Amino acid sequence: MKNDTIMLDHGSGGLLSHELTEKIMLPAFDNPVLSRLDDSAVIESQKGRMAFSTDSFVVDPLFFPGGNIGDLAVNGTVNDIAMSGAVPLYLSAGLIIEEGFAVRDLEAIIASMAAAAWQAGVSIVAGDTKVVPRGAADKLFINTSGVGWIAGDLEINAANARAGDCVLLSGTMADHGMTILNQREGLSFDADVKSDSAALNGLVARMLSAAPDGIRVLRDPTRGGVATALNEIALASGVGIQINESSLPVRKSVSGLCELLGIDPLYAANEGKLIAIVDRACADAVLAALKQDPLGADACIIGQATADHPGRVVMETAIGGRRIVDMLTGGQLPRIC
Repeated sequence: MKNDTIMLDHGSGGLLSHELTEKIMLPAFDNPVLSRLDDSAVIESQKGRMAFSTDSFVVDPLFFPGGNIGDLAVNGTVNDIAMSGAVPLYLSAGLIIEEGFAVRDLEAIIASMAAAAWQAGVSIVAGDTKVVPRGAADKLFINTSGVGWIAGDLEINAANARAGDCVLLSGTMADHGMTILNQREGLSFDADVKSDSAALNGLVARMLSAAPDGIRVLRDPTRGGVATALNEIALASGVGIQINESSLPVRKSVSGLCELLGIDPLYAANEGKLIAIVDRACADAVLAALKQDPLGADACIIGQATADHPGRVVMETAIGGRRIVDMLTGGQLPRIC
């Protein structure tokens, strides 16, 4: 570790987050399941393969246009499980509540968790609640863990991308990240800026029905955004990834806010989008399946995997140039999820 103390940037999903994982976590816990560093762990059992994932949510503010910390926590873990191609089934929920937190707000958050679980078709079957003294936490933190089953010999993970594969994005970038920033800073920007928080397991099921053997990688680009997720895939697979700036979908309201604040939408968080690396022969079928679902209505092909520049993401710019799209050292915005 290059730093003597933990900084906010260590939780951003960027290079410092990777350093924290690789220098401290992996040496202590390393095993073949963990070392893949996918969104969920794939575990062999006597009855088949199980996907398991856990995530903690510390978003500030707790309530925002398009959702709150409760449905965000459910959707986030459901999505991590779905990115392995698994069918999410059961979740746990752990709450750390600061003394003095309003019961009315807690009731609203729990109700949104229940609604999100019902919408995703999962059950919250275990949980824990701790209350800490005033000032020992910031209002409310939530941890969710979940399990799901993987059908047959389906194998989807970040190391599967191959040169020639197409890179698909299921919709517009940066909606969640810019919504949180807009709310946190009290900017009162365009009312169209709202979180994209949603469970994607139904969308993944639709994609797998269209091309069960053609989907190599699925990733939800949360912390660190699309750019970080693509870099992780490129490094894990040993391929280069080339994307086209003119193909990247961003809502006008979100783009305007990004320009105003100097934020690159490629690095802003998403909570209801996925990246899919698919066999070129299946790309049109997967894209059509995405567009049949409201959550994939704005889906598009944004680039391809290539044998050139392995481990690197390169963007063809709108003016005809090329630039490297690297991981940020830290994050543009902390406590985004």
